[in-house]
Amino acid sequence: MKSAVVVFPGSNCDRDMAVALEEVTGQKPIMVWHREAALPDGLDLIAVPGGFSYGDYLRSGAMAAQSPVMRAVKDAADRGVSVLGVCNGFQILTEARLLPGALMRNSTISFVCRDVHLKVENSQSAFTGRYEAGEEIVIPVAHHDGNYQADQDTLDRLEGEGRIAFRYSGEVNGSAHDIAGIINESGNVLGMMPHPERAVEAAHGVTDGRRLFEGILEAIG
Repeated sequence: MKSAVVVFPGSNCDRDMAVALEEVTGQKPIMVWHREAALPDGLDLIAVPGGFSYGDYLRSGAMAAQSPVMRAVKDAADRGVSVLGVCNGFQILTEARLLPGALMRNSTISFVCRDVHLKVENSQSAFTGRYEAGEEIVIPVAHHDGNYQADQDTLDRLEGEGRIAFRYSGEVNGSAHDIAGIINESGNVLGMMPHPERAVEAAHGVTDGRRLFEGILEAIG
């Protein structure tokens, strides 16, 4: 599987993502700097990692969404290339309008950093095929602006179309409908606040994130 990890000023989970991808796929991803106007040819997966792109100036992900590389990411997504945005990557995807809604300040006004329980809502996507619908998994979170919000019509559409990939099993950040991750209409873009790349190896303490990457590999393979 040929993959790329996009790197912005302030990204701090890009190496974690790269290590996870290499661990599961056996191939090192290509690291792509945000000022690049084009992506490598033949990509199967583009990962937009967590961190604090541009120091979260203005809004989390707002400036990164305007980077030259994001135009190339959008074009690739429109062609059907799989795109995974995690934490700040999810924020960037919403700001770039690859996914609906917005990530707001946590309802507690506090940074949340801990393992959380998630319910797998959709096991039919390229990202979630190795999970069972209704299964509860454990994935770490680390965010200050993970409170997913959208207008009621959008929330109803996400629910009705089965585009909620993961839901928090308990209160974490105030997200509407306890949403932890959503998929686009075409099913090839996933944004999620929890960090699956931090739950891949036994040394992490939990390995439930590994199956997400295995599912992508299997779906592309």
